[in-house]
Amino acid sequence: MNILKRSLNVLLIEDHLIEVVKFKKTISYSDLQHNIIEARDADEAFKILDDKNNLPDLILLDLNMPRMSGVEFLAILKKDENLRHIPTVILTTSDNQKDLEECYKIGVSGYILKPLKYKDYETKIKAVLTYWSLNELKKY
Repeated sequence: MNILKRSLNVLLIEDHLIEVVKFKKTISYSDLQHNIIEARDADEAFKILDDKNNLPDLILLDLNMPRMSGVEFLAILKKDENLRHIPTVILTTSDNQKDLEECYKIGVSGYILKPLKYKDYETKIKAVLTYWSLNELKKY
């Protein structure tokens, strides 16, 4: 059975360079060439999202960022009529139940804990990207 998957434009919002490198290494092994747009914090992410003609298919968001937390970013994103449709998945080391519940109340599409073992991280990232590359995403 041939399953049609498509490459994604992914906005990765992550302030730790090691995590960005780990993410890029993981997707380099993928059979699809996803386009990764990087932002180190919420300010950079919102500047990228200003271009309404080039919105990402998926946002991967760290919770622990400088100046504005991932939860605060998510709340602003989901209130914006032009951006709320973008699937947003939290990638974090925080297993705080309060963070998890708050993100789902706001409208997050998924919440993934970053595991310590690279192989486990790789498995989770590939699963998330495979799911969204199969999903029928609507361009607004």
